[in-house]
This record gives sequence, C-alpha cells and structure tokens, in this order.
Amino acid sequence: MTPLEINSNRINQLIDSQLTEWETARRNYRALESVRVKELMLGNCPVKVQFNPARIISSAAKVDARSLKERPCFLCAGNRPAEQQGLADGDYTWLVNPFPIFPRHLTIPDNRHTPQLIGGRVGDLLRLTREADEFVLFYNGPRCGASAPDHAHFQAGNKGFLPLGEAIRSCRQEPLLTHGSARLSLVTEYICPLFLIEAREADEARALFDTLYRVLDLPAGEPEPMINLVAWYEAGGWSLCIFPRTRHRPSCYQAEGDANILLSPASVDLGGVFITPLEKDFEKIEAGDLQQILAEVCPNREQIDAIINRLNRQQS
Repeated sequence: MTPLEINSNRINQLIDSQLTEWETARRNYRALESVRVKELMLGNCPVKVQFNPARIISSAAKVDARSLKERPCFLCAGNRPAEQQGLADGDYTWLVNPFPIFPRHLTIPDNRHTPQLIGGRVGDLLRLTREADEFVLFYNGPRCGASAPDHAHFQAGNKGFLPLGEAIRSCRQEPLLTHGSARLSLVTEYICPLFLIEAREADEARALFDTLYRVLDLPAGEPEPMINLVAWYEAGGWSLCIFPRTRHRPSCYQAEGDANILLSPASVDLGGVFITPLEKDFEKIEAGDLQQILAEVCPNREQIDAIINRLNRQQS
C-alpha cells in the first residue's frame, strides 16, 4: 500500500468500523460524549478542562526504565487487543485509540519497537498530516507526555477540538527565519511559548524544524530536546507548532494533600484542552493552577531568548 492511498476518508472508515466491532472502544467513545468540560481563560486565550476518568491509564503511567521493561508494549502488534484493527501506511499503522480525548482519536505507531524520538521523523509527521487533512497530528516527547516512550508513535485527533489553531491567529508572532517560502516565528501571548513553522513545501518545513531542533536545550543524559509538536495541513500548507519543554511533570503531580493535582501536560494540554482523570482535580482546578503548571514545565522568556540567540548565531 502506498502512502497516497491513505486519506481522511479511509481513516474515518477505520474509526467507524472499529466503533461498530470493538466493544471497549465503542463503550469509551460513548462515555466521551458525556464527559464534563469547563472553560477557563488564560490571559486572552480560552482553554478547556476535561474530566476524563478513562485517561488515568495515561496520566498515571509509569514511564521509568524499569516499569517499561516489565510491561508488554501496548503499541507492538503482538500485544494489541485482537479486536484492534489498523490501516497500514508505510512504516506506520493507523489505530483507533480506545481511550479517547478527541471524538475521533487515533494512534499511529511505528511498525517496529523503536524509541520515541522525533529526530529524523518530522518528515513522516508532515506526510501523515498531509494525508489526514481532517485531523491534527501531534507528538509527545518521551518525557513530555508519551505513555509509551519506548515505542515511536504519533497521535491524531479531529480538527476543531483544540483551541490552539484559532487562538494563535490572534497572537503576536515574531518572525525569526525563512527557508524558501517557509517561515519560522515565535508566537507570544499564547498560554505558553511556542515556535510556529508555516510552509507549503514539506522539505522547507523540515529544514526549518531541523535548524530549530539543533539549538533547543538538550538536558543532560537525554537523547533529544524535550518538545511537544502539533501539526495540521490546510489550504495547501502546513502549520507545525513546536513547544519546548523544561520539565516532565509539575510539582503538583507529586504533591500530597490538597496541593496534589494529577495533571501531566502533553500536546493536547498545550493545545488548550487540559485533561484531568480525577474528579477532585476537575472540581478545584482554576486558571491560576494551570498558569503555574505551564510556568513549571515550559520555558520562560529568558530561556526562549537564549534559544533565539543560538538560532541567530547559527545563521551568522
């Protein structure tokens, strides 16, 4: 099967088929229709908080090396439920995510059991995004929300769910770099700092990403910079949002008593939908809590400026 045979229509057919044939998925998607949601404002940006108990599996996932070694990888074909059918797409397979956040939520694992790293894969992300033009695709780094950091994968969800795309249209953008007709900007005034690549050619988008990737902070002992990515394809072009990270989980995640909030930010949260698997957290969480969480796991302006300075030096 060639990549050109995959499109949003075939992906939607897969979802519809799985929701008919797979009881676990059908039950969880039906439950999603009645999840509680509340809206908050972070600055001038509207965000949502979703109370989604089924996501406790992901939010509370143990991702240390020992825990990963002791559990079977749920993204490997041999360990998937018998009912879970996929859509082959080159080195990847499109799968319905049985524990959804989006009304239409997919996971796209590599067919090989290989670590979750974005280096050398952003071209794949762009191709998959072009095929699935009714969806946004996203990447969670191994210490940035991925519950399977030992198996390379992307995820996808239907457009119109994340506030991100609409929000950044009204945010200030500082132009940083161009490559051909593609451009790299810093988006300010959003809920957290992000870099935005806009391109009509995949090669140009990949070149800008690689340039930025090389100057992002590399934590000691880590194989790659800590990042989350969200991408979509619309009107003949790509938008790729790059969220640098400084920390895996906020202090409230490990706190005890009333200070505890079980929220471990990933791409969906940074896209404006914060997932709380525990009702106590959904009830009490306010805008100030979210701002504190983002301040702990995302870079401040001084750290962003240091990245931009390295970017400028690289170009001089």
